[in-house]
Order: sequence, then structure tokens, then C-alpha cells
Amino acid sequence: MRQLHKKSGEWDYATWGEPVSQKYTTGAACVFSTQILQGMKNLGLHVSKDDAHGFMCAWHYVNHYLGTPDKWLLPKNADEVEAVWNAQRDKEWKKTDDGVFMTAQAIKFYRDLVGPGAGDAYIALTRVALTDKYADMAGIPKSPLDLAGKPPAAGHGLVSSAAGGLFGESAKKTVGVNPSKEILGTVSKAFNEVERYALTHEQDDQPQMHQELHDNR
Repeated sequence: MRQLHKKSGEWDYATWGEPVSQKYTTGAACVFSTQILQGMKNLGLHVSKDDAHGFMCAWHYVNHYLGTPDKWLLPKNADEVEAVWNAQRDKEWKKTDDGVFMTAQAIKFYRDLVGPGAGDAYIALTRVALTDKYADMAGIPKSPLDLAGKPPAAGHGLVSSAAGGLFGESAKKTVGVNPSKEILGTVSKAFNEVERYALTHEQDDQPQMHQELHDNR
């Protein structure tokens, strides 16, 4: 984003300063690291301590390659990052009309991508992963299927857990598809197509990040 603003010649650096603050760059890295780990935990998916620390270490370096100064970099320890994130998240996350609008567009995209049934399961998975508090804040719609992702639903004979329910054959009775196969399979296929295009497209003239930074990172 910083490079695109710089090349556009339209960003008023004297008035607005540098586009995309270091604080929010690091905040975005938290969303894609510790928030993901929390979401997996909420879904009942176990991640070992070593894997969690390894995942966080990877995002430490992503944060670094985005040009973030050392003082703003995420720690490599998953527990430390989660503690910071839990303390700061509610100071930054608020419900806004723009946020709800953007969420609605994302939901439409995923519904179109994975199709009927699996799309409903995907939205339910998202609500369970985020928890109702943050899902409501983003405007993610509720549905009866939300219960399928929560262990208490086992008492109703629907599923026993997210991993065995929304990610397995038992949810097929509710939504008509196996979400594990439909969602993960479709998204993986889409990712592979994008990756193949990025690796083979001869017209890509965008410089690599380390070339832009000029600091041998």
C-alpha cells in the first residue's frame, strides 16, 4: 500500500504523513497470526505449543519484511503476542457502517465461491471462530447452523465438536454438503489457480519487497 501511494503521486506526505501506520501494520499481523490461533481454539482444533510458536515466528518475519521497525515487531512467542492482542483489541475494534459493509461484501464473495450449503457452513464457522461478540461487531449474520460449531450442541445430537461437526459428515445432514471437502477443497483450488498465475504470468513487473526496501532484508 505504501509503495502504491508513493507511485501514485497523489498522497500528501506533508499533511498526512506516511500512509499505513506501523501500529496498524502490526495490528494486521496480529489478525493473521494470534487471532487465527484463537479462532482455531474456538473451533476445537488443537495446535501444539511448538506449532503455535513456529507460526508466530513466521509472522514476526512477515512483519519485519513489511518494513516495520524492530520496536514494533511481533514477538516470536505465541503466548506473549496473544496477551498483547487481548489487551489491545477492544481498544481498536469497533462496529462501524463501513466495517459492516465490507464484511457483507466478503460474505457475498465466499457464498459465491463455495456455493449453497457450504457457504452457510463457512459463515457459521466464522462466527464460532470469532465468538459472537466480534462476529456481531462485524455484522456476520446468525443462523441455526451456528450451534453446530459449538460443543454444547452435542446434547442435541447434532455434532460433538467443530472438528467432527462442521468439518465432517455429520454437518452434511444439516447443510447438504461436507464442509471440510467443499470449503477447503474449493478454497484450495482457487488458491492454486492464483498461485499458478502469479508464478507464470510474464507481465508482472512489480519489484520484490526487498528491492523496494533497499536494506538487504
